[in-house]
Amino acid sequence: MTKGRLIPRDRSAHPVAHDLDYKTSVARSPNLALISLESTPTEESGPRFGHNNFGPLDHDLIRNWSGGKAEAVGERILVHGRVLDEQGRGIPHALVEIWQANAGGRYRHKKDGYLAPLDPNFGGAGRCLTDDVGHYAFMTVKPGAYPWPNRGNDWRPAHIHLSLSGPCFGQRLITQMYFEGDPLIDRCPIVATIKDRSQSDRLIAPLDMAQSRPLDYLAYRFDIVLRGQRQSFFENRPEGL
Repeated sequence: MTKGRLIPRDRSAHPVAHDLDYKTSVARSPNLALISLESTPTEESGPRFGHNNFGPLDHDLIRNWSGGKAEAVGERILVHGRVLDEQGRGIPHALVEIWQANAGGRYRHKKDGYLAPLDPNFGGAGRCLTDDVGHYAFMTVKPGAYPWPNRGNDWRPAHIHLSLSGPCFGQRLITQMYFEGDPLIDRCPIVATIKDRSQSDRLIAPLDMAQSRPLDYLAYRFDIVLRGQRQSFFENRPEGL
C-alpha cells in the first residue's frame, strides 16, 4: 500500500464472473468485454478516508455498539494478524475495517430478512490502524452461519469481511476471512468460484491458542499479504497493490 500508479488487475487469478452454482452471478456478471481505464492523479494520491478520529472502542465489536454499556451475545473471539508485503515486512498505519453478522448469523441491515434475532448490543462493524509493525486486532463474537436463496439449501459459512485502505481510496482491498474447521466452507458456492484451492485456503484463519485467553476467548490469526506468490485473495483486486 504505497503511493504511486495503480497496478491493473490480473484477470487470470480472478474467479469466473459467471458461475451457474452462484445464482446471482448469472444476473450480475458482464456480458460485454471489460474496458480498462487509466487511473487519475486523484486515485493515485488521494483522497484519504477514515484514518483519523478513532474512538477507544472502534476495534471492540463486543462493546462498541452500546458505547461500553453492555456486551454483545455470542462466543467471544480475538481476530488478529499482520498486514504484510511480499517480503514479510509489516505495513504500518493501514486502515483495517471489518463487518460481520452477529452470533445468530444476522446482519444489522434493513434488507437482512433472516429469522435469527438482532442483538441489541451488536452493530457488527469495527476498524483500527495497523501498528508500526503492521499488526491489527479486533475483539468480537464469532459470526453465525446463515442461509441464502441460491440453491435449495445453501448456507454461508461463518465469515468476517475485511477492507484495507492505504494512502488513497483507490488502494482499497476487500476480502473475507473464514474459520478453521468449518464444514460449510467446502459447500459454499461463493467460495467455490475461487478455482485455485491454494488461494481459497489463504482465506481460512487458523485457531491461535497461544493468543487465546483461558476462560475468556479463543483467538484466530489472519495475516494479510498484499503482493507476491503468497498474497491473500482479494475480491476486488486479486494481484494486490
